[in-house]
Amino acid sequence: MTERPDPDPSSITRYIVETFDDVDVAAVDGGTFFACDPDTHWPAFATVVTSDAFDDASNLGRPGVFRVNISVGKSTFDEVVGGAVAPDFTALDRVMPHPVYAKQHWVCVLNPSAATFERYLRPMLAEAYARVKRESEG
Repeated sequence: MTERPDPDPSSITRYIVETFDDVDVAAVDGGTFFACDPDTHWPAFATVVTSDAFDDASNLGRPGVFRVNISVGKSTFDEVVGGAVAPDFTALDRVMPHPVYAKQHWVCVLNPSAATFERYLRPMLAEAYARVKRESEG
């Protein structure tokens, strides 16, 4: 069996756009934002960030380092990262609370491996998309 390559920002963007209907994509300052409302581009359900323009906690200025951020529900947040105490926001391939938006139940992963993408990010992206899509239509 051939192992899948680790995802990069382009492949993650392609996955989101090809998997979920009517995704609005906005890019600014090294950030790609995924939302369901093309008029407001908000709220985002996920982002892929490749620069320190939004915060410097993850040290995204390192060559090839990027962060995937996902807005999950409280129960998923608590299950996946709720017990995290003082996480190393520069660590690669580790699901952790977002360094700025954890209180809003955002999680993040720097340079997720293919295994982390499959196990954690795919289901969390589906959850985040479904919730924001429901809210944008309601």
